[in-house]
Formats: sequence, structure tokens, C-alpha cells
Amino acid sequence: MENNFDVIIAGCGAAGLYGAINLPSDCRILLLCKQELTLCNSALAQGGIAGVYKSPEDSIELHEHDTMVAGGFTNNPETVHILTTHAAHEIQAILDFGVDFDRTPDGELHRTLEGGHSRHRIFHHKDATGAEILDKLLKKVKTLPNVTILEHAMMTGMQKTDTGFSVNVMQGGSCTVYSSHFMILATGGIGRVYRFTTNSKIATGDGIAFAYENGAEIRNLHLIQFHPTAFNDHHTRECFLISEAVRGEGAYLLNCNKERFMDRYDERLELAPRDVVSHAIILESRRTHSDNFYLDISYKDSEFIKNRFPMIYEKVLEQGYDMTKEPIPIFPCQHYLMGGIQVDDNSETTVPNLYAAGECSHTGVHGNNRLASNSLLEALVFSRQAALDIAKKLPDAPKTFTAAEFPAKPNPQKIPKGLRTEIRQIMQDNYFVIPNKEKLPEGFRRITEIRDQLLNGNYIVDADYVEAKSLATVAYIILKEVL
Repeated sequence: MENNFDVIIAGCGAAGLYGAINLPSDCRILLLCKQELTLCNSALAQGGIAGVYKSPEDSIELHEHDTMVAGGFTNNPETVHILTTHAAHEIQAILDFGVDFDRTPDGELHRTLEGGHSRHRIFHHKDATGAEILDKLLKKVKTLPNVTILEHAMMTGMQKTDTGFSVNVMQGGSCTVYSSHFMILATGGIGRVYRFTTNSKIATGDGIAFAYENGAEIRNLHLIQFHPTAFNDHHTRECFLISEAVRGEGAYLLNCNKERFMDRYDERLELAPRDVVSHAIILESRRTHSDNFYLDISYKDSEFIKNRFPMIYEKVLEQGYDMTKEPIPIFPCQHYLMGGIQVDDNSETTVPNLYAAGECSHTGVHGNNRLASNSLLEALVFSRQAALDIAKKLPDAPKTFTAAEFPAKPNPQKIPKGLRTEIRQIMQDNYFVIPNKEKLPEGFRRITEIRDQLLNGNYIVDADYVEAKSLATVAYIILKEVL
């Protein structure tokens, strides 16, 4: 197989796939998938994709305003404008790829409402929108002869070269070096740096760590969204998300006494933005001295609930709860990253010809808090921005490739057991919803110690090592920003 490509894309979620689709057809692309093609955060997105598309009662200005309000007006107005004005193009594009959004009885696209939105503008496929979009993007990418896909291909090293970039890729126990002129990091979020997360198991911040090691600016990594309504079975590390859309359809939040409580904290009640609701739950938890909280939509028609939320209904039923008849247990957990690898309007990082798109990037569109269902939109809009910018530069790219070396250390050892667990516990104890200011300095000291140990120790560069180093680097940056 050819080892040199015009573009290497790390990540096969919505951003990675859509970036590949929008690059020129004569551009040779290598698409690296860390595990199987369907395992990514995009596939877990339930609620939908926000956008003003053939919506006479809505406007781009309103979508911009709602995005800015949710983000505490710390958003980048320029990238917010790009996000909202390009929404119609991307929604039309994925419809053309065959994405099957829900429709009303008269055949019109159905739009739902979620917390923080002033209009019904969320296009969705039941409660599994991300999986539907990913399925259609994958089918499209697989038809492209200029794209080579490597599954179960983990990037263990990345270096800038004179002609672009080289990556060391571990696949099936052996490593191969691939080189390119341009690189797009679309490696997703950092959920696994916490004990509990709605993210997939591969969300370990690898792309952010590699970008940081190569000199790229990382910004606002401490801006982490904790989703207020993750299913709470008190033991599963990968928490099943109860979509924002359930509250959008009228579900009530209840405390340990099965009483509504949001009126104590915000006039928007259950439809307040996610950060507000998560904070309210933690404060109510302190007031009631209980971590038992519930989401209740059982007063709605049972057939409506089953048809609107079939996946959620089946998932919680498997855990012994019938959401058509009773409240279901919930509690906040890590969900989304607003910060990341700093990029410009074209998704280019501070390292020339290195791009980042999707959750690993920091476009500034989310500000301090992401508005519901803007994430899939961001992944599409800004991966296309990257593809369009690369397309302009391709004619002037070098004609040769320089391959970097990734030498192995002599007699390396496996990393010590328990380091990843310790990192997660430190983050859970120190920086969860409401930071623990007293414990943060000691947590940062220990995270720094672990990271130094991993960077300077003589360890086998395998999946365990890369994950631990990525988690330690991400935790280090977060706590350093906070302190």
C-alpha cells in the first residue's frame, strides 16, 4: 500500500468523513479509524442537528443569538456567523446523501425544540440522529476511489516534517509510517479523562495531545460541558445519555423527593441550557443531601414517547425502567468539550497545514457552553472549511514527501497499572461541574508528576501508553488553565 498521501485525516466521525467527502476527487486521502468505523461520539449523538433551513418562522439571526446566549456571549461572533449561515448548505448536502430525518404527517421535515433554542429548529432521526448521519456519510465515503480507510489503526506518533507530516500508525500489532502534505485532526473529545462520561471509549484526547506536542495552541480546554441528564445506574463508566430532546418534549426534572425544583434556580425551568441545569442539580443535591434525581415524561402519551424516543425507551427498559410509566434516574456527567485545538475560520491550527475539526477543535462557536445540537453542525461546517482551504493550497504543495522516524526505546516496559484510573479520579474529584478549589493545586501537582513520568519513562509505545499519555496531557492542560 502507498505510504504517501496528500491528506491524512485522523478520525472517522462526522468531521473526518465530511472532510474527506469535500476534498477534491483527485486528492489522495488516508482516513485513520482508531477502532471500528461506527465507534465515535458522532454515532452517539441523539438529539439532532440545529439549523435554519427552509424555516420561514426562524432566522439565522435568532440561531446566532441563541448560540451566543448559551455561550455566555464569550463566543467568537465570526465563527458563529459561519456556523449559522452555512447550516442550510450542510443540511441540504446530507439530505442529498440520503439522511432520513423525521417528517410530519404532511411530509414536511419535523423540527423539534431543545433547551436554549427559541425556535423549533432541530432536525432529527428519531433519537439516533448521529448514527443516521454517520451511516450515510460512511456509505458516501466508501464510494470514493481516492480515499483509503484504515480500521483499527491507532496513531501512536505524529511529527511535522519539511514537506508536511508523518504519523506512526499501529495496526494489528505492527507499526507503519505514513506521510502527507496536509493533516486534519478529527479525533473527537476527551470524555475518558473522567470516571463517568457519555462519550465512547476511544474519546481520550489523542489528537489534542499530539497537536500540543507539535506546538499547536490549545485554548479553553477547561470549558467542559457536563450533561445534566445522563442515565444514572451508579456503576457504568460509559453513561447512556438521556437526550436534551426529552426535556424539549416536556419532561420534568425531579429531586430525591420526586418534586420539581428548577424554579429555585432558573426561570426557564427544565429548558434552561445544560450548564445551568447541571449546576442546579449539584446545588439541589447539596440542599437535599442526596444524589438521587429523576427525569419524568410519563405523563405524556405512551405511544408518543415510544415513537419519539425508541432508542432511549429500549435502553432504559433494559435497565428496568419504563419511561412511559415512571421517572428514570439521572445525574450529570462529562459530555462535551467546548475548548480544544485553536483554529481559524478555515479550521487551520497555529501549525501551518495542520487542521482540526469537530470536538477536538476550538472554533469559538460554543463560547462557555454549547447550545444543544450545534455540535453535529459544527463538525460538518468546519470540516468543509478545512477541505476547501486545503483544496486551494494543493496545487502549491511539495511534490516530494519526507518521512519522520519514530525510533523504539531499548528494553521498554509496560506502563504501571492504575495510572489512567488515578487520572480519572483526580479529574472527577477536582473539576466536576463546580470545581473544588481547595483540592485543585494538589490534583495538578499529581497530574504533572504522572505526565512527566510517562513522557520521560522507558515505556512500550502501545495503545495503553498512548491513551495514558493523552489523558495525562489533557488533564494537565485543563488544570493548568484553571489554576
